[in-house]
Amino acid sequence: MRAERHFLTGICSWITLCSALLLFFGQCALAQIRYSVPEEVRDRTVVGNVAKDLGLDVASLGERRFRVVSETNEAIFAVNPDNGALYVHGRIDREQLCQGSGTCLMELKVLVENPLEVHYVVVEITDVNDHAPIFPKTNQTFEIGEHTLPGKRLQLHPAHDPDAGTNSIGTYTLSANEHFEINIRQSDLGKIPFLVLKKPLDREQSSTHSLLLTAVDGGKPQKSGTLNITIIVLDSNDNRPVFTQEVYHIMVNENLEKGTVIFKLNATDADEGINGEIEYSLGETLIQDVYKTFELNRLTGEIVTRGTIDFEDIDHYELDVEASDKGTPTLTGECRIIIKIIDMNDNSPEIDVTSLSNTVSEDSKPGTVVSLIRVKDKDSGVNGKIIAHITNNVPFELKPSYKENTYSVVTKDFLDREEVSNYDITIKATDCGEPPLSTTKTLSIQILDVNDNSPQFEQNPLYFYIVENNVSGTSLFCVTASDKDKNENADISYSIARTGQEKDVALFLNVNAENGQITALKSFDFETLKSFQFQVVASDSGTPSLSSNVTVHVFILDQNDNAPVILYPVSSNGSAEGVEEIPRNVNAGHLVTKVRAYDADIGYNGWLLFSLQQVTDHSLFGLDRYTGQIRTLRSLTETDEAEHKLVILVKDNGNVSLSATATVLVKVVEPREAFAASDVKSSTKDSEDTNVTFYLMITLASVSALFIISIIVLIAMQCSKSSTDYTSKYLQDTNYDGTLCHSIQYRSGDKRYMLVGPRMSVGSTIVPGSQANTLVLPDRRRPSEELRECPC
Repeated sequence: MRAERHFLTGICSWITLCSALLLFFGQCALAQIRYSVPEEVRDRTVVGNVAKDLGLDVASLGERRFRVVSETNEAIFAVNPDNGALYVHGRIDREQLCQGSGTCLMELKVLVENPLEVHYVVVEITDVNDHAPIFPKTNQTFEIGEHTLPGKRLQLHPAHDPDAGTNSIGTYTLSANEHFEINIRQSDLGKIPFLVLKKPLDREQSSTHSLLLTAVDGGKPQKSGTLNITIIVLDSNDNRPVFTQEVYHIMVNENLEKGTVIFKLNATDADEGINGEIEYSLGETLIQDVYKTFELNRLTGEIVTRGTIDFEDIDHYELDVEASDKGTPTLTGECRIIIKIIDMNDNSPEIDVTSLSNTVSEDSKPGTVVSLIRVKDKDSGVNGKIIAHITNNVPFELKPSYKENTYSVVTKDFLDREEVSNYDITIKATDCGEPPLSTTKTLSIQILDVNDNSPQFEQNPLYFYIVENNVSGTSLFCVTASDKDKNENADISYSIARTGQEKDVALFLNVNAENGQITALKSFDFETLKSFQFQVVASDSGTPSLSSNVTVHVFILDQNDNAPVILYPVSSNGSAEGVEEIPRNVNAGHLVTKVRAYDADIGYNGWLLFSLQQVTDHSLFGLDRYTGQIRTLRSLTETDEAEHKLVILVKDNGNVSLSATATVLVKVVEPREAFAASDVKSSTKDSEDTNVTFYLMITLASVSALFIISIIVLIAMQCSKSSTDYTSKYLQDTNYDGTLCHSIQYRSGDKRYMLVGPRMSVGSTIVPGSQANTLVLPDRRRPSEELRECPC
């Protein structure tokens, strides 16, 4: 319609122009030529030969000023005056020259002068598909609720293509999807596309949809333009919060510090906005311990410890957790959390004594049960595995019972109360955790006494020395025994074993049953009884009673209770007087006589010394101090008296010396009288000497035999005691007082010993087993050390 309107307008203009020319020139040439040229052809492209088509003389075109007059300011076409050709002079853009989709015609005036001629040339600009469809916007966005029903139509921006005809927009296409389709409505303005919802939307599946609308023209080749369509799906609270698991199993160590995050929940809500905002809370039906132990952060979902977690109290917890959104109405999701507590080795083993007898008899056999114990550990698994043992060295051991962690404390050796009266048994229980924990417990066990020890004397046999002439009824000494048992088992009573013989010395002795004090019922005389022995029995009060014997050797020590007895001279009336005659012609050293004396005592008490108590002439006679021999000191002279009286004092060496005197009357005679007298006296003297010699021989033999026996016994005892280390040294008694004639002293340990005959001094102690021949002398080098005394 627009092309036709343009054509009519051109015809009218042409008629007007011809009328004007006719008025001025008087003539007008009416001629119209139509050409067709595509747009966008190259410059100077020949459209047609106007001069030829109009029948003009080509040779005169230049003279006649052959030219093209255009209605537009821009000359798109021009003519060549040389050959009359119409050609393109510039760029031809049909869409710029002719807006619209109709025929695009350009009317050109070709003028020649001399004469003036006006020729009309119509050039049709044909369309070329040089434009692609264009949308007014590259993106178009829609918001659609996720519950919108199918059939919803959304108008899209139509595309524009300046090309015409088939080169203009041919169709619209939509990218593949399952929710939308394209619908095109034809209008005066062209094809208008609509987006139609064909399937409900679900924002939780896809909150946005991106579509691509393509407009395609009909040209060859086809050109297209695209429109990006974004569909935003509006949310509605149609989804509840969802946890990743319905049940969570987590493991947590016990003894965690307060405020420790042990787990973080993560629930998701497919909705968005407040519909997807989640808050967490613990269920209201949980046990009270859960609320005391755990705390749930309502915003982050973190589970935090708020109390002490102790495996031994509760080994697991079950928490019900709810996740709620903020939509309307509120939707919730639930899950369960099972928290398993991991045991840590935080408890030491415990030792319980289920049965304890804190006493055990010493005669118990190995294996006797003393106590029952049970060990336990609140921890579990390896941490609760316990190893128990006795740590100290005692005659007890642990015997496991058939029941786990139960032990019996039993004896493993024989017991002896006398060696150890009580035991502290230390039991140690150690678990197998890492690091291991242990506990110790001490059981005190008292060993009950059994009468299994008889009384024992310190030495057996015992040797005691008493002086003669003791007072009847006084204590002589005491014997003491000890018993390793205690209480009544160690209560000792003493008695003397009686032989029943008539002459049993034990009949004259008595013993105190409680303290062992020995009392003599008579006085002993050394000269009558020098030694005796008896047995003392020590018995305890146990059941049955045990006893032991000790042999007691008693040696009676001599006292100086006998004065010397003069054996010679003795007169007929018994007095110690005698007459001796010597010739006047004797020389010095002549034996006048020998005073003989005897003392029933022994030792110092029987050692006699002779001295002149009275003498007429001290220069004439001398007395040997030890032998009692009287000898002349010089030869007799005529002036010496014929008769001399000598009083001889004989005394012993006792502490309180006893003595006797003898009187010898020495007569000086002529030699012949002396010989006659000597013959008479010799017979009498021989008889007397025979008796004295006999007594002396018996005494000497007894002393020698007893001395030899003592030496032999002492050597035998020393050999039998070879296990004892004796270091003997012979000593010289620096304080020897001349009491004993012969003695050998030696040292063994801290004691000094003296080998003697049967004569010994009072105050010395005999060595056990020496058969009364070895005395223990007090060591005068240590004044602080006393002689042995009776312990009673």
